[in-house]
Amino acid sequence: MAFDLLESVKSIFDSNVISQASSQLGESEGGIQKALSGIIPTVLTGLLNKAGSSGEAGGLLNMVKGVADNANPAAVTGAIQSGSGGLISKGSELLHNLFGDKVNSIIGMLSSFAGIKESSANTLLQSATPATLGTVGQYATQNNLNPSTFLSFLNTQKDNILNAVPGGLNLAGILGLGSLGELGKKMGNLVSGVGHSATSAVNSGINTAKQGGSKWIWSLLLILVAIVLLWYLMRGCGGSKNAAPVMDSVTTSQLVDSATTPVVTTPPARESIQVTLPDGTVLNAYKGGIEDQLVGFLKDDSKKPGNDIWFDFDNLTFKTGSAEITEESMVQVNNIAAILKSFPKAKIKIGGYTDKTGDEAANMKLSKERAVSVEEALKKANTNPAQLLGAEGYGSKFAKAAANAPEEERKMDRHISVSVREK
Repeated sequence: MAFDLLESVKSIFDSNVISQASSQLGESEGGIQKALSGIIPTVLTGLLNKAGSSGEAGGLLNMVKGVADNANPAAVTGAIQSGSGGLISKGSELLHNLFGDKVNSIIGMLSSFAGIKESSANTLLQSATPATLGTVGQYATQNNLNPSTFLSFLNTQKDNILNAVPGGLNLAGILGLGSLGELGKKMGNLVSGVGHSATSAVNSGINTAKQGGSKWIWSLLLILVAIVLLWYLMRGCGGSKNAAPVMDSVTTSQLVDSATTPVVTTPPARESIQVTLPDGTVLNAYKGGIEDQLVGFLKDDSKKPGNDIWFDFDNLTFKTGSAEITEESMVQVNNIAAILKSFPKAKIKIGGYTDKTGDEAANMKLSKERAVSVEEALKKANTNPAQLLGAEGYGSKFAKAAANAPEEERKMDRHISVSVREK
């Protein structure tokens, strides 16, 4: 019997999982079941969309294999009961990998579809995602799939997955597609293209061998071995397409000299937390991050707003040399928009800052452009314009580290911040 990915995933979410989720989240079992009927095909559709558009099947294959151990009912119920950290954080990471800044829209869509709270939809989605993708990972591991056969496997499952997306979910719209059928065609064309390229290469080699006699067979084999060895060495030396692209941070001054190569360091591990807002919205954030600090400040009546009260974005990046916010950074921008919505009396000003290196006029200009970019992004996230008191670029005016100071010191001066002026 052919493997049915969708049914295998559904089998994880048995009556015990639904009962536990219902009890823990304070929702009806019918609401939980309906939410899961949307969550499972949504997550798998996200995987299809990413595989069909990113060109990084190898990275996705490693991702699903990494959560293969989570494809079981106990992992799901444990995540729902813990409510934060652990598998919940992993689920959040996976979702942002698949959907980027569209995660909040998907949560809202699932909440409306199933008739459950957004906080419940959020927890359920984060808990279910590792198990859903882990089922793919289990199959890939057991069948020793490589990137090419992984894409072929997804292509065999795409019709079942896309047909399972409930009519009440506008998933195509959120993904920027005219219809989910476009995604199915994209996957089919991608797999056909891979197969055609491989077949052409093999046929070309065979024809060459036929024309030149047996000695060409050995030459062909030697060439193929050399190609495989070169590919392996390139992957080992960091030449893999799956390597994460280096994005420019909020740094502005380093961008003046395009020949300068930024130093990339590995930051220490951060503790993921969930920040609950007064309106019940639950945000995924980091302990001590801007969401954590800002909400704590706004809730504390003893702390007064003012020109000297600033909070730094800690997960905000821009595309190199520009004021265009990267897609992954929109998660934090949307979190700030949610906070302002939950605290309607709060008013903020946005500031951009640089270190002391580079041309000050250029730094001042770019820091202003980036601060304005964040303000505009907040407006697009349906923030009440009356809560935004403008954006200003300060260049290196408030930088503390000298221009010749070590990078670790200077990077502290490069940031985008918000100042709470009213609460």
